[in-house]
Amino acid sequence: MEPENQTAVSEFLLLGLSEKPEHQIFLFGLFLPMYLVIIFGNLLIILAIITDSHLHTPMYFFLCNLSLTDIFFSSTTVPKMLVNLWTQSKVIPFAGCLAQMYAFHLFGTMDSFLLAMMAIDRFMAIVHPLHYLAIMSPRVCGLLVVGSWLITNLQSIVHTSLMAQLTFCTGSEIPHFFCDLMPLLKLSCSDTHTSELVIFAFGIIMGISPLTCILLSYISIFWAVFKIPSAQGKWKAFSTCGSHLTVVTLFYGTIFAVYLQPASPTSSQKDKAAALMCGVVIPMFNPFIYSLRNKNMKTALRKLFSKAATSQS
Repeated sequence: MEPENQTAVSEFLLLGLSEKPEHQIFLFGLFLPMYLVIIFGNLLIILAIITDSHLHTPMYFFLCNLSLTDIFFSSTTVPKMLVNLWTQSKVIPFAGCLAQMYAFHLFGTMDSFLLAMMAIDRFMAIVHPLHYLAIMSPRVCGLLVVGSWLITNLQSIVHTSLMAQLTFCTGSEIPHFFCDLMPLLKLSCSDTHTSELVIFAFGIIMGISPLTCILLSYISIFWAVFKIPSAQGKWKAFSTCGSHLTVVTLFYGTIFAVYLQPASPTSSQKDKAAALMCGVVIPMFNPFIYSLRNKNMKTALRKLFSKAATSQS
C-alpha cells in the first residue's frame, strides 16, 4: 500500500443491506416494527419476572438477564441502521465504529453465556433436583452472571484495543450494516496477523465453552429422562426445556449454517444474514417462545396486564 493512502481515517462508510435507493424505505419499514417488538416484548418479560414473586427462581433470573441482553444487543446495531436508512447517510465516525464493535461482541457473547447458564440450570433441576435449590442459590446465580459479564467485557476490550492501534486506508467502505471485526480487519493497511490470532483464540474459547456446557448438560438431561419409567414423567421433564432448546437451536443453528460453509463470493451476504438472525430475529422471537410455551410466564403476563388495566381505570 502506498504511503499516501495510509492517512488517519476519522470515519467509515457502512454500505448497509442494500445500496439501491428504492430498497431503503422498504427496509426501514421492515426493521422499525421488528425493533419495537424486541424492545417492548423483552421489557414485558423483564417486568413480568420482576413483579411476580413466583418467578423469582434461577431459571427466570437467567431469562430476565437474557431479555435485557437482547435489548442491548439489538440496540447496538438496529437504531444506527434505521437512521442510515431514513437519512440515506452511510457515515459512522471511527470512535462510533469501535464502540459499536465493542458492544456487539460484548452482548452477542453474553447471549451465548446466558444460554449456557440456562442449560446448567435445567441440568441441575432435572438431574439433581434434591440439590437444586442449595446449589443454584441466588449468590451462585449472581456470581455466574457477574463472572460472565467480566469475561465478555475482557474479550471486547481486547478486540477494541487491538483494532484502535491499526491504520486504515482512505475511502474505507464496510460491506455491512454495522462495524464488525473481520470487515474492519480487511480494510486495515497495517499488519493484522496478531489481531487475527487473538480473534481466533478468543473465538475458540468463547465459542466452544458455552456450547460445550450446553451439549454436556443436555446429554446428561436426556440420559436422566430416558431412565424415567413413565411417558408422563418424561414429558414433564422435557417440557421445562422446550423453550430453551428452541432458542439454542435457532442461535447455534444460524451460526453453524453460515460459518461452517467454505468462503465464497457471497460470504459478506451470509455474514449479514447471520448478524440479522442473531441480533434481530432471535431477540424478536424470544419473548414469544418463552411466553407462549410457558404456563407460569403466561400467568405472570396476565397479572401484569391486569394490574396495568386496573391502575388506568
